[in-house]
Amino acid sequence: MTAISHPSGPISRASFRARWVVAIVLALVFLAGGYALVLAQVSGDRGIAPTASSADIEVRGIEVDVTGDNAADARSKGWREAARKAWAQAGGPAVSDDQLSGYVAAIVIQRERLGPKRYVATLGVSFDRQRAGRILGGARSGRSSAPMLLMPVVVSGGSYTAFEVRNPWQRAWAQFNPGTSRIDYVRPTGAGGDSLHLNFGQAGRRSRAWWRLTLDQYGAADALIPIAKLDHQFPGGPITGTFTARYGPDSLFLDSFTLNAKGPSELPKMLGEAVDRVDRIYEQALVDGKLQPDPTLRVGGSGQVDPAIARLIEIGRAIEARDRAQEQATAAAISPETPRPNTQTPVPTTAALNSFTIQFATPDPMSFDANLSSVRQVPGIRGVSVTSTAMGGTSVMRVSFAGELSALAAELRSRGFAVNEGANALAISR
Repeated sequence: MTAISHPSGPISRASFRARWVVAIVLALVFLAGGYALVLAQVSGDRGIAPTASSADIEVRGIEVDVTGDNAADARSKGWREAARKAWAQAGGPAVSDDQLSGYVAAIVIQRERLGPKRYVATLGVSFDRQRAGRILGGARSGRSSAPMLLMPVVVSGGSYTAFEVRNPWQRAWAQFNPGTSRIDYVRPTGAGGDSLHLNFGQAGRRSRAWWRLTLDQYGAADALIPIAKLDHQFPGGPITGTFTARYGPDSLFLDSFTLNAKGPSELPKMLGEAVDRVDRIYEQALVDGKLQPDPTLRVGGSGQVDPAIARLIEIGRAIEARDRAQEQATAAAISPETPRPNTQTPVPTTAALNSFTIQFATPDPMSFDANLSSVRQVPGIRGVSVTSTAMGGTSVMRVSFAGELSALAAELRSRGFAVNEGANALAISR
């Protein structure tokens, strides 16, 4: 049998093949394990879908304790009593039970306990706005905010989570009815890829490019980040909740407050109250003019800058041009022997606007932002849009350039890029 030379001695061909087989098997096992880890992060019943999103008039936290001939009769009496209590709490006039039943759109069960002849529950009652709105004083102020992506973050036991796992703070926001709020909430369910895109790491990220990509996926203009920090004194004991309302890619602070629950059984009630208070904080911030989409997030897919920012850039360039002209005039006055420069304004030439594809290496988010920023600063670039993003690989952008492909390649080389030219496309790298 032939042998392969090796520094430590000859290796038989069969042994060499066996080692290659083992290496290939180990590589396949490693890849399968990585695929399984990623699949475990997005598979399964992970999300909590919002349970209420209508514009009905909703009253929650109605407690009832009634008895009846049997369990069904007790529940029926409990629901009727909850409707009467909710109607009175909403400020409705005296009406008969038959009229009241026509106004009720839904009964929301927050917590209930059934006995053979007893019904103890905490309920929410929704009244149909078209039927009962006129009697109860009409609708609240209509929505006036831009679409805001909601990312509730809970801090408990030293861990920070958003949609990675189900949690009571996420459930409280899913049960919240935003139909009567002035905030246009975009509420992800947390299922599928939500747990990968909307995690606590995203809430702390400052990259505008990453935020724009995330917000575009959910059709939102900015993000709201309500944070709930839950401190358990001991297992099964009192819980202190510190709630903070933040918003935007820079996690700007709006307000904070503290609530207490006597035990885990009262935690849902405390979180429901906290959601209402956080919503009021966001509404007040909207009224005060604080809750506005970050202007740095308004760069659309075409690469056009917000008109207000573009106007500021133009003003700044005009000021710089004026200062340069003043410096030249001063220099000419000091040196009269210097020949007077030709002040005739050259006739501008208009280059054709072309569209090119640029491939660029993106090993990490910092290089992604740096490449986009450098390309946008090239003279003649009229628009930039990212068509494919691959962290750790090669991303693709589409640019509009006033000139030929060779001129664009030359500009990029002057900025330190290694450029390879192709058919109406470039590949750049550092």
